[in-house]
Amino acid sequence: MSQRSLKVDNLAFVFSGQGAQYPGMGKDIYDAFPTAGKVLDDLDKRRSGLKELIFSSSEETLMQTANTQCAMYALEAMITAVLEEEGIKPSCTAGFSLGELTALAAAGVYSMEDGFGITRIRAALMQEATEKTDAVMDAVLKLQDATVEKLAAQYRSIYPVNYNSPGQVVVAAARNEVEAFEESVRASGGRTMRLRVSGGFHSPFMSTAADRFLEQLDAFSFSDPSIPVWSNVSGRKYEGNIKAALALQIKSPVRWVDIVEDMIRSGVTCFIEIGPGSTLTGLIRRISRDVKTYNAGTAEGVNRILEEVRNV
Repeated sequence: MSQRSLKVDNLAFVFSGQGAQYPGMGKDIYDAFPTAGKVLDDLDKRRSGLKELIFSSSEETLMQTANTQCAMYALEAMITAVLEEEGIKPSCTAGFSLGELTALAAAGVYSMEDGFGITRIRAALMQEATEKTDAVMDAVLKLQDATVEKLAAQYRSIYPVNYNSPGQVVVAAARNEVEAFEESVRASGGRTMRLRVSGGFHSPFMSTAADRFLEQLDAFSFSDPSIPVWSNVSGRKYEGNIKAALALQIKSPVRWVDIVEDMIRSGVTCFIEIGPGSTLTGLIRRISRDVKTYNAGTAEGVNRILEEVRNV
C-alpha cells in the first residue's frame, strides 16, 4: 500500500451519524485490513459482544440507540486508523451528531479509546431519554427552512433539529403530533420521510441526557484540537469549552449546511466520508458541486481512495 501523505490544506474527514447503520457494516474492512481488525478487537474487549453486534445483529437490535452509537463509533475508528496508516491525514474534521465524537478523537482532543468510553456514556443516556419520551424524527423535503420552522411552530412538540442541505430539514416530533405535522407539510407542497432512529434527538426531548452527559465528561481529559474541528452547535470551528458544546449538541440543532459552507470558505475542496453509506457526501454535493467527495464505508471505497492517493 502507498505510504504517501495526503495531509493537505484542502482535505476534510467527515464522520457519519445515526441512521446510516446496517447489520454487517464494516465486515469487509475488518477482513481486509489488519489495522481495522486490531482496532475493533481492542474495542470489543471494552464492550463484550461489540463485533457480534455490528456484524451479526438484526436491524432492530442495531437501531437501538445504545447499540447504534457504539457500533458507528467503532466502525469510524477502524476506518480512520486504516486511512491514517496509509498516510491519508485530514487538515480538518467534522461529524454529524454522533460523528462529532469521532471527529474530535481524530483531531486529538482525546484518544480513540477514550472516545469510545464517551460514546458509551452518551449512548446510554440518550437511550434512557428515548425510553421516557415517545418521539420520532422526520425528514422534511422540498420546503424552505423558514417554511418548515413556521409549520413546526404551530405544534407544541415539533422541533427543527437537523439542517442537512437546501430543501432538507429534519424535525424531532412527538409521536402524537407527527401525522398532523406531516399532513401540514404535504399541504404546503413538501414531503416527509421517517428516519431509522429511536428517539427525538437534538431537541428538548434530550435535555436531561445533555445535562447528565456534561457531568459525566468531567471524568475525561480534553486537549486542544491538533487540527480544526467544526461544531454542530455553532456551525463554525470549535472555540472555547469543548465539553460544554459537546453536551449542548445533544439537545441542539445540527447546523450541517453552515458547517459545510464554512469549511469550503476555509479552503476545503475534498471531503472523505467515514462511516457506512453515503448520506453526508450526498448532502455535501447538494450544498456545493465544486468539491470532491469520497466514501470510505467499505473496503472497496477505502481501496478506491488509496488508488487516488497513488495518483496524486
